[in-house]
Amino acid sequence: MIDKQELTQAINEYIDGTSLFLVEVKVSPANEIVVTIDSEDSIDIDTCVSLSRHIESKFDREQEDYELEVGSAGLSSPFVVLRQYQKYVGKEVEVLTKAGQKLVGVLKSATEEEFTVVVTVKEKPEGAKRKVDVEKEYSFKYDEVKYTKYSIRFK
Repeated sequence: MIDKQELTQAINEYIDGTSLFLVEVKVSPANEIVVTIDSEDSIDIDTCVSLSRHIESKFDREQEDYELEVGSAGLSSPFVVLRQYQKYVGKEVEVLTKAGQKLVGVLKSATEEEFTVVVTVKEKPEGAKRKVDVEKEYSFKYDEVKYTKYSIRFK
């Protein structure tokens, strides 16, 4: 079986000094390798092909056969690493908590420990006739949520 640590090292060697970052590496017992990368900018197919060729140059298929898939984290994919959270600060995200609460709001900040989302809700102030928009901040530890992902809206 391909060593995940060696594979990760080869990938980091390729992406070092670029805007690319590693999101996830999966190696199955059947040597099916799935590499997911992301970038501060955009990722095109040529980047994925280039990384795939780099990995193939480091791991000889004659020695050990494997299946390799290199792709980018999609817009609708849940965030996996802190750098993805940081990439979307200031953008609208969807959060599903482990308690089942679903929130859509603007990602305000993301640190090693937690992230904060600002959600606009309608509330009726005391003595008012109509509801008004009120911004509320919610902070979550990463293990408190099932997923966080970019919120795609068509207007």
